[in-house]
Amino acid sequence: MSEKSADDGRRVVVTGLGAVSSLGLGARDFLSGIRAGRSGIGPIEQFDGAGFERTRAGEVRGFRPESHLTGTDPERWGRSGQFAAAAARMAVADAAADPAALSAGRTASCFGTTNGESQVLERLTAHWVAGGLSAVDPELAARADAGRIAQAVSAELDLGGEAVTVGTACAASNYAIGYGYDLIRTGEADAALCGGADASNRATHAGFHRLGALAEDVPRPFDEHRDGIVTAEGGAALLLEPLDAALARGARIYAEVLGYGMTCDARHMTNPDASSIAECIRRAHRNAGIKPGDVDYICAHGTGTRANDSTETAAVREVFTDRVPPISSIKSMLGHTMGAAAGFGALVCCAALAEGFLPPSATLRRLDPVLGPDLDCVPGQARSARPRVAQNHGFAFGGNNAITIFGEFRA
Repeated sequence: MSEKSADDGRRVVVTGLGAVSSLGLGARDFLSGIRAGRSGIGPIEQFDGAGFERTRAGEVRGFRPESHLTGTDPERWGRSGQFAAAAARMAVADAAADPAALSAGRTASCFGTTNGESQVLERLTAHWVAGGLSAVDPELAARADAGRIAQAVSAELDLGGEAVTVGTACAASNYAIGYGYDLIRTGEADAALCGGADASNRATHAGFHRLGALAEDVPRPFDEHRDGIVTAEGGAALLLEPLDAALARGARIYAEVLGYGMTCDARHMTNPDASSIAECIRRAHRNAGIKPGDVDYICAHGTGTRANDSTETAAVREVFTDRVPPISSIKSMLGHTMGAAAGFGALVCCAALAEGFLPPSATLRRLDPVLGPDLDCVPGQARSARPRVAQNHGFAFGGNNAITIFGEFRA
């Protein structure tokens, strides 16, 4: 592994993890479910599934925002903002960080999303259709702005740094993490809470249904008989700090953020492009100061559609010519959490580096032989291992690709 120079700025580490997911509330419950290969997918409850042939989703159950949000009124925010704020609060607690110190410093809030406050928009639309524009609730309309997702985090923790919501769909969390990393690396922020959030909604489910992209039961990434995604929701948050500050306060360090890469090919609205993804991987490696041989694990975008998994595998093979590292998809357990997806992937990568395991492709039954017999997708349950470098993929409609690279931290 090549070393970065001092001119590259401050080193950035991950000290806190927060998760609001279908596998549980809090990083510990979430990671326990991941390691066991447990499914968070069940019947749709967040909206009326009548009329759909596919009626399963990865929904967050038992989430009571008032139990998690102590710094702001939960009623001010939509479900996506509540997820982000709760996950951020959990990440701060997990890091044993002083909330007052974060509030007093230049702490940024950087979160990604696909659909913003989708449930709020659906309710507003229903009001408008039923009673015209005059029937729209102005207080509800005030919650509709997607930018309020990052603002909810800032309000919950009384943060004074930059608050930015990134709308690059299913790659958005990686964009947000890269942005937060740059803010800290360059000295523009003292810390950053980064991740993503999205809530289940009828419109997204209907859209994927019309595309013929929904799985019959569960997503089966890399499986010979994979048949699509399962829509899902949740919020993921990582607390990023400068290495020197984390060491000074004696923080537990999960991983170091080594770098990231981004591309946008804009060649097709829905079909991923292998050459653009391969270039994104190369850019991430250059930015992180690593070579392909340094990567020990890839957390795949891995949606479970025939197009994504074959294209993603082809791109990986283009870069990792001699040895493809283990590659797995946590969407096999979570479903596709849209703007939160890459955030959950980043969280899992950090835990895998710190705790010594490879996350599974839990629903894989028979590897698609077209993908290559040597592909190790970690079927079933997590596997004990000591990865030193983890690569996290996030790809989105329109050709938006973003990859983050995390490294094992050694004092």
